[in-house]
Amino acid sequence: MKNCTLLFFLFFGICFSKAQAQQQLHDGAYLYQDGMNKHLMLVKDHYISFISYDDVRKRFQHTWGGTLDKQQNLINIVIEYNSQDSTTVGKTMQLPYRAEVDSLHLKTADNYHLYMKQKKIPQDLDALWRISGRQQEGKMNNIPKADRKTIKILVDGYFQWVAINPAQKGFYGTGGGLYQYAQNRYTETLQFFSRDNNRVGQALAFDGEIVAGAWHHKGESSKGDAIYEIWSKEITE
Repeated sequence: MKNCTLLFFLFFGICFSKAQAQQQLHDGAYLYQDGMNKHLMLVKDHYISFISYDDVRKRFQHTWGGTLDKQQNLINIVIEYNSQDSTTVGKTMQLPYRAEVDSLHLKTADNYHLYMKQKKIPQDLDALWRISGRQQEGKMNNIPKADRKTIKILVDGYFQWVAINPAQKGFYGTGGGLYQYAQNRYTETLQFFSRDNNRVGQALAFDGEIVAGAWHHKGESSKGDAIYEIWSKEITE
């Protein structure tokens, strides 16, 4: 009898622990597809971004995101940008969710959508970054923290940059897709680009190095212009 009781509590404890683990929203890349339209969700360092696009027909649709507070089966997002509706900037969006090991049921617009968690591909550049320096005419100019900013989210082989000004509800552009970083070489492949859809599918390679916690990014832009940028980690608590 004692053995049966012990086995019951052991089984119950394992199931309870597993259920608790499944209720957590973890950092990573999540994707659900509606026909040819892809809906990508990136979660990293208390920040979240949603992007809708069609990389086959090269169509960027919209993006929105902001700082993230994760609770049990509920996420609170303070919206910092919305390419479709700037009136939502500054407001808090609450989204219920149910998390599983490899998927996430997220409720948006009165419907639950199944987001599949993408393969975990940890790389040294995975973080939320803000541009903090740019070289012009051979001189590196610091870019201090201000309302207008460009941030870059990198997690599990996906990236997105967004140029925004939350104080003015401004959205100025975004781009992103897949990335790889190895042996100080950073390569990105565009899957969406709000400013020029024709560049979707283009791959660009850069020299990349982390120096004193900052990301030094060198190479040429898609237009062939020389680039040397410094990105610092953006802390959101």
